[in-house]
Amino acid sequence: MTGVGATHAMTHKRLRACLVLVLTVLVLFGVRLFQIQGIDSAAFAAKAVQDGTDTVVVPAPRGSITDRNGIDLAANVEGITLTADPTMTTADAPQVAAVLTGVFDDLDYFSLVEKLRTPKSRYVVLVKQAPATKAQKALDRLKEKGLVGVFSDSAPIRTYPGGSLAANLVGYLNAQGEGVAGLERTYDEQLQGKDGRMTYEVAPSGQRIPQADTTVDEMVPGKDVVTTIDRDLQWYADQRLADGVRSSSADWGLAITMDVTNGEIVQLSQYPSFDPDTRTGMTEKNTVARAWQTVYEPGSVIKTLTMAALADQGLVSADTKIKVPGSMTIDGFNISDYWDHGTIKLTAAGVIAQSSNMGTIVASQQMKSSTLHSYLSKFGLGSKTGVGLPGESKGILVPAERWSRSQAATVTFGQGVSVTALQMVKAVGAIANGGVAVEPTVVSGLKAGDGSVEKPARAKGQRVVSQQAAKQVTRMMEAVTADDGTAPAAQIEGYRVAGKTGTAWRVNPETGRYVRGQNTVSFMGFAPADNPRFVTYVVLDNPVSSAGGGSTAAPVFQQVMSMALERFGIAPTGAKSPKVAQDW
Repeated sequence: MTGVGATHAMTHKRLRACLVLVLTVLVLFGVRLFQIQGIDSAAFAAKAVQDGTDTVVVPAPRGSITDRNGIDLAANVEGITLTADPTMTTADAPQVAAVLTGVFDDLDYFSLVEKLRTPKSRYVVLVKQAPATKAQKALDRLKEKGLVGVFSDSAPIRTYPGGSLAANLVGYLNAQGEGVAGLERTYDEQLQGKDGRMTYEVAPSGQRIPQADTTVDEMVPGKDVVTTIDRDLQWYADQRLADGVRSSSADWGLAITMDVTNGEIVQLSQYPSFDPDTRTGMTEKNTVARAWQTVYEPGSVIKTLTMAALADQGLVSADTKIKVPGSMTIDGFNISDYWDHGTIKLTAAGVIAQSSNMGTIVASQQMKSSTLHSYLSKFGLGSKTGVGLPGESKGILVPAERWSRSQAATVTFGQGVSVTALQMVKAVGAIANGGVAVEPTVVSGLKAGDGSVEKPARAKGQRVVSQQAAKQVTRMMEAVTADDGTAPAAQIEGYRVAGKTGTAWRVNPETGRYVRGQNTVSFMGFAPADNPRFVTYVVLDNPVSSAGGGSTAAPVFQQVMSMALERFGIAPTGAKSPKVAQDW
């Protein structure tokens, strides 16, 4: 074949190969087009929409926690988080940092410059949850100087207007905005609400397309938690309790006031406490909620429950005559009263008025230990109160079959049994309420954005002792606050007051043994005794003085109860407690 012929044949082959290649490509394009338009049209349409949309989360504002009158105990204030895009701020980092440190005193200039020059990043946080006015001031100054790359995001700040007011009850949030204590934790889900989402179409440039379709999932604001607390009474009780703790040099103190008719806690004070607003005093000892988490031996306040059990069994009345020995030894354990005496003759009212351990033991010997244990259980000892607060303790009430002879004796006057303060309020509240125990509650409702209020379910009151038994114990307790009782300091002008002092040896938690010379003292009382409305319990742990609850806790009770009666419009009647014989 000549050179020209060979060249022609080669060209023909190349043309044919190219033609085959072109046809193959066209077939592939056709198949793909069919696939896009037919088989996968829905998927590609969805992807096209996705690629051209943007979604913005609309945060739900956290609900407030208020007192019974709607006054904020925990709320949100407007806040702003400042962020930066380092690709825009690297060159001007020193100038931007100078502006920000000029507004925010707590920012470090050099750390800020480093953040503003963060390599391979388009997002850094400069200031978290700054007050809105401060943040806007910084943004305005940056704008004036022509500095760009700093942006703002809404970031509400949780604030506690009352500072330490009811702090152990209200609780606080962690850095992630989650409730970790108190009501903030218990009702975290309801307070948080539900974030919304807004999805809209955007152009390839990322700009939102005007008048394009927008999909909105509505945001649901968090509900407000309305407590049973009265803010003004709470503030006053906080001050009086602090005075009582400081004057007695006690380690800590509690004061709790409950409406005995419905279980509403109208005041719950703890000292020392902490300030969730400034985050000061937030030590483990201060943040523990002692009212329902700390257990201790209550001492003689339990004598009221022992006498209520005896009265309900028909074994005693206020006038029952009791021969009281000076001391007794049980299982090698010597038991006596706080004052030295030989055999004396007291009525049941006198036993309570003079807080006689010996008289209580003698009276209780008429009743089996299992029967007393049953009554203490019905009063609520050894069980959670039903208040629903985090970390609540059940206390310690050992089964009666495990009581030694000495423990069977000491339990009658409040040693060998451990309680929480809230348990004792519920128990003695039952006596004030005619023998019916009601569960304590700290929340009256959950308020939604539309104003509707969801009331929490409340358990029905449970009868523990008869109304007549409760009246007999009330007579005994009124003798305590008489001039010749152990707590005349609890008297309130114009009102009849029933009460009981308490003094118990403290237990060393490390050894489990009693520490002589260290006591937990208390006073429990209710008023008006002739038509009870409130019970108030004051506890002082480890006061330096050897004085009992009648001279240390009772004065605090008198002040707090007086204010509670005034705040809730309980008018004085001027009635005086009837005289009851204490001896015979």
